[in-house]
Amino acid sequence: MKTRTYRAKSIQAALDLVRRDLGPEAAILHTRQFRSRLSWWLPGTQHFEVVASDDVNVPSRLPSNFEANVGAVRPTADTQDFRRQYEADVKKQLANLHSLVEQLCERDEGSAQPELPDGLFQLFTDLIEAGVTQDLARDLIEQLQQETDPADTQELTLLKARAVRLLEKDIPITGPIHIETGKTRLVALVGPTGVGKTTTIAKLAANYRLREKKRVGLITVDTYRIAAVDQLRTYADIIDLPMQVVSSPREMQQAITQLNGLDLILMDTAGRSPRDEIKIQELKSLLTEAKADEVHLVLSTTASAKSLTKTAERFSEVGTTTLTLTKLDETTELGNILALLRQCQLPLSYLTNGQNVPDDIEPADANRLARKILGLEVSCHEA
Repeated sequence: MKTRTYRAKSIQAALDLVRRDLGPEAAILHTRQFRSRLSWWLPGTQHFEVVASDDVNVPSRLPSNFEANVGAVRPTADTQDFRRQYEADVKKQLANLHSLVEQLCERDEGSAQPELPDGLFQLFTDLIEAGVTQDLARDLIEQLQQETDPADTQELTLLKARAVRLLEKDIPITGPIHIETGKTRLVALVGPTGVGKTTTIAKLAANYRLREKKRVGLITVDTYRIAAVDQLRTYADIIDLPMQVVSSPREMQQAITQLNGLDLILMDTAGRSPRDEIKIQELKSLLTEAKADEVHLVLSTTASAKSLTKTAERFSEVGTTTLTLTKLDETTELGNILALLRQCQLPLSYLTNGQNVPDDIEPADANRLARKILGLEVSCHEA
């Protein structure tokens, strides 16, 4: 039996294709409603599939040897009547199927919703490709659809500009480290391994020492990695900064005392796995002893939204107060940031975009980050 499959946005449209292609006598063999994986939730994007044939050949339901026996003798009136009855039953079943399809068609036409404009649909696909979760992308599209004149919903550039303003509201900013005259500001950087904490510390130290002309000191408690201590010491020697190495809460107090009187003390900590409860508690004990004014959670934007959210949740136990995001230059999908910010409720302080010290770091800006998420800005430091 030869069959063909037709797909359309409504049952009626699919049936029209069948009639045009196979003729009005074509048999409808199967129908189903489906949505594409990308647009399953959008109004007006359901599709229908119809399988039809103009050459129905229903297999016999008789015993396997019946046809052979019948063929060996001349057909009688009884066998002819039996076959005619069997054909009539098949036609009745097909007629019932046609009726069912027509009912589905009427139901679809009665409940049809307006088609989503191309501009909004393109923006939705862009958001998904940028790593924005489906829930957040759907919320944004629905909000834009409510607030945008129908005549403007086809203009992708206009829609993205309005989307930027909406995204800004979901990006809290705390601003850079604020230093008060006559007071020492102690800022600790924490986070998992490999996110760039030591390099970020060096960038901050260089900027405040060389550009802001502040008195800066360094403390490192990353005694698990000798290379990290050596790296930070190299930066300290180049920038001419005092540095203390700490391995216990008692040594922490001694180090802070020796650096007392500076404008800013930056503390580098060892990378901790969010799953290592013992190391998380050790870090909490050190930060409690240090009485840090700010605890920046440093995370890499190359991680998934789920991983970022879980990591932020675990490190919240050590008293994180703000968020620094690194490696924006190593990913083209920044939509994961939105889910992170919504879940962890931490404001953004800094963004880093490369390895260059003291460059490739800047205070977080909601508008520029929203534009970058939507692909409207190439990098943090080129604009």
